[in-house]
Amino acid sequence: MYGMPGPHVIRGSVSLPEAELLWRFSRSSGPGGQHVNTSDSKVELSFDLAKTEALPEVWKQRALERLAGRLVDGVVTVRSSEHRSQWRNRESAAVRLAALLAEATAPPPKPRKQTRIPRGINERRLREKKQRSETKRGRSAQGWS
Repeated sequence: MYGMPGPHVIRGSVSLPEAELLWRFSRSSGPGGQHVNTSDSKVELSFDLAKTEALPEVWKQRALERLAGRLVDGVVTVRSSEHRSQWRNRESAAVRLAALLAEATAPPPKPRKQTRIPRGINERRLREKKQRSETKRGRSAQGWS
C-alpha cells in the first residue's frame, strides 16, 4: 500500500490531522474486475468535529453550526466508492472532507452595503412606464363605433 500524500489543507496553515481521522473500508457496489468480491475499495472517512483540537475554536463552532444536519454525535463522515482502487478512494474521501470543512469554516460574507438609486434612473423608469401605458391604452377598442 502506498503512503497517503501530504496533509490535506483545510485553509491557511490548518490541515486535517491524520491521527484524528477514522478510516473504514468495505466492499464497493458496482462494476469491478476479477478481484471485485475480495477487495474492500469503498472508503468511509470520519472526523470527530466536536472533540478536535486541530481547528481554531471559532472555526469549530462555525462548522458545527453549518454541518449540524450532517453530524452524528459531532462526527462528520464522508464516503467514496467511485474508483476501483482503495487508495484512490482514500485520496478522494480526504480531499472531499477537507473541502467540506473549508466551506463550513469559511467566514460569513460581508453584509451588503445599501446604495441609493440615482434619481435620474428612477425618473427614466417612471417615464418609460408612463409611455408604455399610453401605448397600451391607445390599443384599446374604446371610442370605436
